[in-house]
Amino acid sequence: MADPLRSSRESNVTAAFIAIADNLVGEFDLADLLGGLAADCTRLLDIEDAGLLLADSTGMLQVAAATSEQLRRLEQLELDAHEGPCVQCFDRGAPVHAADLRESSVRWPTFAAAAQSAGYLSVHALPLRVLGQTLGCLGLFATSPGRLGADDLKLAQALAHTSSITLIVHEAMDTQDRVTSQLQTALSSRVVLEQAKGVISESGALDMDGAFEVLRRYSRNHNMKLRALAQAVANRTLPAQLVLEEPPPSARSRRPAGARSGVHAEGATTPPGAPAPVPPPTRTSPE
Repeated sequence: MADPLRSSRESNVTAAFIAIADNLVGEFDLADLLGGLAADCTRLLDIEDAGLLLADSTGMLQVAAATSEQLRRLEQLELDAHEGPCVQCFDRGAPVHAADLRESSVRWPTFAAAAQSAGYLSVHALPLRVLGQTLGCLGLFATSPGRLGADDLKLAQALAHTSSITLIVHEAMDTQDRVTSQLQTALSSRVVLEQAKGVISESGALDMDGAFEVLRRYSRNHNMKLRALAQAVANRTLPAQLVLEEPPPSARSRRPAGARSGVHAEGATTPPGAPAPVPPPTRTSPE
C-alpha cells in the first residue's frame, strides 16, 4: 500500500521543480522565483524559515527573499555585520553548517546572539552557484539544534542549483543591464511588499508575519502575482479590508458554484472591488 505522506512529499518536490522550470519557458519574474524557492524549502525541509541573499551588480549581497519578517531582519543584521553563515557561504562559494548556534559565539558573536534571540538554534547555508560563479546564498533556519538529513541537504542544494541555472540562462539571453534591472526590480518589489505588509498590519491589527500570510493567501486564492497585489495594496487601489476579509482556502472550497470572483481574459481571478487588469505594454525588444 502506498504511503500517502511519501506520495504527498514527492508531489510537492515535483511541483517545486516545475515552478522553477516554468521561469525558463514563461515570463521571468525574479522575485517570484526566489520567493517561491524560499517558501518551498520551508514546506519540504525540516526547518522553520528560509532566506535568500543575492549579489547585486556591484557584488554586494542583498536580502532578496525571506519567509518571515523576523528572518529578514536577521539576514540584514548579518549583512550589516558582515558576519554569519550566509556571508561566509557566499565568500567561500561552499556550504556552511552550524548545527548548534549556541556553540558559535566565538565564530560569529553578533550573528549567533541575534539568531538565538530570534529563536533559531541551527542554520545551514548553501551557495547559489553555477559555472564557477557564486550568485548568492540560500539560508535554512531551524528552531532546534542539529544537522539536516543528507537527503534534505541534497534536495535543498538541487533546488538552489536549478534556480541558479535559471538565473544564468536568463542572463545569457539578456544583456547584463537587463539582468541588473531585473535584480533591482526584485529588490524594489521587496520594498513595495514591505509597504503593503505595513498597510495590512495597521488595518487588521496584525504583526508583520500575519500581514504577509494574509497577502500570500489572497495572492494564491486569486492567482495574482504577489508583486502586483502588493503594489495595489500599497497604492490603495485595492482596499486593505477586502484583502483582510479573504476567506481561507477551506472556506472558499465551500462556496456554492458560480460564487467565484470574476476572471479576466487570461484566466487570472479579478478580486471583487479591485481595478480591472491592465494589459502589459507591447515590448519592442525580445526578453
